[in-house]
Amino acid sequence: MSELLSRVQEPIPNLLDPAIVQSIADDVWTSLVGDGEVLVPLPVPAPEVTVSAWVQITGPWCGAVVVTCDEPTAKALTECLLRARPPVVIEPEDVADALGELANVLGGNVKAALPGPSTLGLPETGPTPPATRPDDLCRVDAQWRGQYLTITVQGAVPAPHAERNEVPL
Repeated sequence: MSELLSRVQEPIPNLLDPAIVQSIADDVWTSLVGDGEVLVPLPVPAPEVTVSAWVQITGPWCGAVVVTCDEPTAKALTECLLRARPPVVIEPEDVADALGELANVLGGNVKAALPGPSTLGLPETGPTPPATRPDDLCRVDAQWRGQYLTITVQGAVPAPHAERNEVPL
């Protein structure tokens, strides 16, 4: 049982706080989105339909860094990341790639701030993955160009012990 308890990871609020995540996001926004673009740490109401991109971090702390916004915001972010000038056709694959790249760079910077060594998974996109451990969550609610955007660093449920099929408490 002590082996099982030792596998339960330190929750992310003990490792990072929202100010660190905001600082990481500020740096990423300047370099990827644009010099004059800012992510304002003032929450706005969440839209009914959102899109997300995330990357998994595996190491002493396991979880994901998730970027969530609405579709028009994701498209506008894509235009900024591609440095596109209207009129331009932005395909859904472009939006998935751009949002995934944003999650990847944010995730890499978060990984660097965590105890290591850790690995970073490939970006994924889709519906927002649920936060399974409310005690293992660091969230920055913000707005970009007045629109909803959130960055969540959320822990994963540790895998059951393969030999005994145990689930951590």
